[in-house]
Amino acid sequence: MKNLTILLIITSGLLLAACGDDDSGADVEATPETTEAPTAGAEPTPEPDDETASASTSAADDPSVSSVTVIAEVWADNWFSLTVNGDFIGEDSVPITTERSFNAETFTFETTLPMTIAIEAKDFKETDSGIEYIGERNQQMGDGGIIAQFTDAATGDVLAVTNSSWSILSVHQAPLDKSCEQAADPDTACEWLIIDPPTGWETIDFDSSAWTSATEWSEADVSPKDGYDEISWTPSAALIWGTDLEIDNTVLLRTVVG
Repeated sequence: MKNLTILLIITSGLLLAACGDDDSGADVEATPETTEAPTAGAEPTPEPDDETASASTSAADDPSVSSVTVIAEVWADNWFSLTVNGDFIGEDSVPITTERSFNAETFTFETTLPMTIAIEAKDFKETDSGIEYIGERNQQMGDGGIIAQFTDAATGDVLAVTNSSWSILSVHQAPLDKSCEQAADPDTACEWLIIDPPTGWETIDFDSSAWTSATEWSEADVSPKDGYDEISWTPSAALIWGTDLEIDNTVLLRTVVG
């Protein structure tokens, strides 16, 4: 009887130990971590590299340009030099030292639009006094004038003409006092003003906003001849110069087309 009692106690202990092991296992069971699933169909957004960003910026900043073949027709009293987009195109074939040189010139060239047209124009003068034919019966002040038109060679469309929309800067003015016109020695009696052309004035990036507007002059004012009638001028093309045909001896002209 005593032995049976001991056996029952041992059996009960084993049963309690087995139940305790089950509860302990439940308590330490690990809970798996959850992660957010990606949205169906979504793709990661790539970071832009420096080269792509730079190319996009450059493309946005670049202006639209187009190539064109241009025919330039120019008549001047007495001489001119033509530059387009900073490139020298040509000049009057008759030197400025030639008296009574009235002739027209035609140039054909390739360029891009928009284009910056720059012209240096000079009236003949014997000395810096601005007087012509010194010591002769016809001693006088000279007078200038220029007209030009630029045509698209492929279409015949007129791209630009000289008019008051052009910017102008007079870099040689003489005589400042017209009363010296008949002086026996104009170089002593007359005064003049000469300034150096601004650096880069014929280039695309030059700022000519401080310049004045060119003055339009009539055919009666300029009396164009010898070559002027050889060109079929579009009605909108005008003879232009500074504010004084006689005092302004050398002028710089600019305009932007397109």
